Amino acid sequence: MRERIFSVFPAAIVLIAVCGFVTPACANVSPAGLFTNGAVLQRDQAVPIWGTAAEGERVTVTLRDRRAVTEAKGGQWIVRLQSLPAGGPYTLSIVGRNRIVLTNILVGEVYICSGQSNMEWPLALAANADRIVAEARDPLFHLCQIPRGVSDIPAKDIAAQWQSCTPATARGFSAVAYTFGRSIRRSLAVPVGLIQSAWSATPAQSWTSRDALLANPEMAPLVTAYDQDRAAYWQAIDEIDALRERARTDPNGLPKSGSALPGIPKAPPDPTSQHSPSTLYNSMIAPLIPYGIRGVIWYQGESDTGNARRYSTLFPVLIESWRRAWKQGDFPFLFVQLAPFMARQEGPRESSWAELRDAQLVTSRAVPNTGMAVITDAGEEYDLHPRDKQTVGERLAGLALMLIYKQDIEASGPVYEAMQVEGDKIALRFQHLGGGLAMHGEALTDFIIAGEDGRFVPASAVIRGEAVVVSSPLVLKPVAVRYGWADYPQGNLWNKAGLPASPFRTDTYKVNGEKK
Repeated sequence: MRERIFSVFPAAIVLIAVCGFVTPACANVSPAGLFTNGAVLQRDQAVPIWGTAAEGERVTVTLRDRRAVTEAKGGQWIVRLQSLPAGGPYTLSIVGRNRIVLTNILVGEVYICSGQSNMEWPLALAANADRIVAEARDPLFHLCQIPRGVSDIPAKDIAAQWQSCTPATARGFSAVAYTFGRSIRRSLAVPVGLIQSAWSATPAQSWTSRDALLANPEMAPLVTAYDQDRAAYWQAIDEIDALRERARTDPNGLPKSGSALPGIPKAPPDPTSQHSPSTLYNSMIAPLIPYGIRGVIWYQGESDTGNARRYSTLFPVLIESWRRAWKQGDFPFLFVQLAPFMARQEGPRESSWAELRDAQLVTSRAVPNTGMAVITDAGEEYDLHPRDKQTVGERLAGLALMLIYKQDIEASGPVYEAMQVEGDKIALRFQHLGGGLAMHGEALTDFIIAGEDGRFVPASAVIRGEAVVVSSPLVLKPVAVRYGWADYPQGNLWNKAGLPASPFRTDTYKVNGEKK
């Protein structure tokens, strides 16, 4: 089977991969591409550092008073330095037959920042960009952007460059990630390093490992279909090549046409792209493993609204595939629930955007050590890319401070927990009350209620202590409630900590009304 590697990477990156991991003539010791001047290493855990060298070459890595020695095997080496407290800048030396010295190395908190366009969206195009970019200057806050690329197999290396946070380096960096990192820096007063690996308009399947997809019966057909398309593509290319050779040697043996090479069909489109299963995991995640990290922040899902029901399975598979590959335990995985957006579709329909948000909520409950930032107050009705990225980054940072660093704060809005039918009403209870339930406005909005027929109608809702009581005169025997179930939800249930409630549903109906 033919393999397509780094199809949109610069040529220099291809040379790194070939020289570092394939060609034995590249004998000098060399670190992997993530280890550059300015790299930030994760504090308080063993620090993996790796690279290439000649077979059997003795490699010594030193950082401060930490030192590790190994020998290259198969042209590769890896060491794990004993954990270090936050600090820097330091010098990192890697010695084999040659000597490499990396400077301005920091030890602190490291996060991978991944997803699609709303994660990729640059600081320079976000709200209040001029002021924020001008203030973006911090020598203990470093940024690293991974170049876009696709690959059919997991890449072993990638070209990258860590840079100190300045107006010039921050303006093109993820606005969500920058805001998150700045907040963590200010709260913890330790160095912070962010690795941005994001690509607009990409589905979750592209960011998930092939093995993980194949191991899940619901996801495996994605890989099978892609493999079939890829085999058909290369078969067509082989047939075209054969026709070209035949035309060269026996031009009279082919049908006449107006083309320079008669009878040669047009090549079909290559199925390998940023939308294909595992291609972005292979090219933009695999070469980062096993870099020491504290966790991941993730903003993606818009490209999966057409398969929203599947996302409740796919998203946990993605998270597990990363955790299994890193072998660093269930590291924190913080993600953003989709912003309100009025998808322009004609005719009556259920909201696939609401169902995608629900899949994200289900993931936050089912998958350990995850957190979901709700941003129902930070959307723009007809813009898929709301400019308010500061709210998003701050919400993610709040989750990190609460869940990871155990600060005594409430970083989540109300999250539906349970319901109880009370005659012709339903009482809803919530987690993360944040000092108590609250509403923005004179009356709660965006609640709908259904009876045994499964038909939802607008409902009245009131706060009663720690519960919300929902009813409608049209539904005498209620069985289910939904809140914010729309492309562009406008609910106003909050908590007194100043955070909005997540949209939710109490039912398990399919979007067409049939029960699962």
